[in-house]
Amino acid sequence: MKTKSDKNRKSTKPANFIPLEEAVKQSRQQVVENHKTYLNSGLATMLGLLDFDKQFVRAEGVYVWDSNGVKYMDFLGAYGALNTGHNHPQILAAIDQVKGMPNLLQVSLGTVVAALAKNLALVTPGDLQRSFICNSGAEAVEGALKLARAASGRQKLIYCEGSFHGKTLGALAVTGRGKYQKVFQPLVPGCTAVPYGDLDSLTEELKKEDTAAFILEPIQGEGGIIIPPPGYLAEARKICSQYGTLLIIDEIQTGLGRTGKLFACQHDGITPDIMCLAKSLGGGVMPVGAYITTDEIWKKAYGGMDKALLHTSTFGGNTWAAAAAIASLEIILEENLPQKAGETGAYLLQGLTRLKERYPLIKDVRGRGLMAGIEFNQPGSMASKISFGLATRLSEEYLGSLVAGELMNKHHIITAYTLNNPNVIRLEPPLGVTKEQIDIVLGALEDIFTKHRGFLSAAKSGAKSIIRSFIKK
Repeated sequence: MKTKSDKNRKSTKPANFIPLEEAVKQSRQQVVENHKTYLNSGLATMLGLLDFDKQFVRAEGVYVWDSNGVKYMDFLGAYGALNTGHNHPQILAAIDQVKGMPNLLQVSLGTVVAALAKNLALVTPGDLQRSFICNSGAEAVEGALKLARAASGRQKLIYCEGSFHGKTLGALAVTGRGKYQKVFQPLVPGCTAVPYGDLDSLTEELKKEDTAAFILEPIQGEGGIIIPPPGYLAEARKICSQYGTLLIIDEIQTGLGRTGKLFACQHDGITPDIMCLAKSLGGGVMPVGAYITTDEIWKKAYGGMDKALLHTSTFGGNTWAAAAAIASLEIILEENLPQKAGETGAYLLQGLTRLKERYPLIKDVRGRGLMAGIEFNQPGSMASKISFGLATRLSEEYLGSLVAGELMNKHHIITAYTLNNPNVIRLEPPLGVTKEQIDIVLGALEDIFTKHRGFLSAAKSGAKSIIRSFIKK
């Protein structure tokens, strides 16, 4: 209750401050202007080129609605963070259930996070037991790298070309694309890349017996949905054990049912020494990340009171986030979403393969479960005269974005290209997606490929979208 002195006290709120009740009512143009002025202006401009700067105001399950009331199917799924769909009522109810509890209270042992850690130990493979709960995938990777160095006493870290593990300094040092590393050099020292799927190159590095950890994605997501050769993960596991190197499996995008198993490494029957999780762990509602390791490795790094505070997080394991994570795990297990992803994912890949057989625009179709990628062939020089070369530059490296633009603006289906291979668009819908919804996407793709049988046509269409965006804005 406000006292008399409170009422007489002059507000220090600056002019034009936007309270929450007005923030949610901003127009699309106001949102764009605020992003360009106060956030990432380059990103806002880039999204605007293909009319990707729409304002979405409602979300449920597989669907989102824009400020004009248009309904879209979300087949991007926040890069694998929406395995349970948008705003799952069970996850929202879980947060309501704990909203009266302390959310942040460091001088205590969190009640809900204790249950989350036990649940993670129960559902992960092998003898993985001890978790560190944090806020994001990059933070989980950072923690895993630190754990590996602390537990092994070694410094060197091996990663794969084409990989993506995050953009914080340590995670970026083991991310396999120079574009993201170059301007931040020098990165964390002692990191060496090997080709993905190449066991000989990995062995050459590990036999020096100076490597703390080999960090690996079971499927390279941002690399373009790249699946390794059969047996690669199992052999990598053996080689790491042989030379005393810890194996870190990054399941941030592939985990929690996405590929048809609860964890993608289970397709190969292996258990890593450290597993990284995030994205859909928070149910698409709260930011939650984690790594989990064995009791033995944890004690080597952080055993005892003198080491207990070497790696901590202020917001990691907060009550609301932990509740959302428990609810997310419950839904994934109770609704058997991994099995659903395997079945509907096979249906999706069959449909995409049929399109590949008919349309030369498609170079390759790859995937497992509901993690699918469509790679496009490079265009020739015929498109060089279009839009003063603008469309050519886009189509040479970003043909995927042109197709994604067509899907978004003409068919109301949300997708995006992969960061390390922009000529690949990904399809990662919520795991409850139906075959009927997949048929709509396949039909939309067929319509695009039928109309744009040549690269020139696709580039022209992309250029028109860009020009229209400039005219409108």
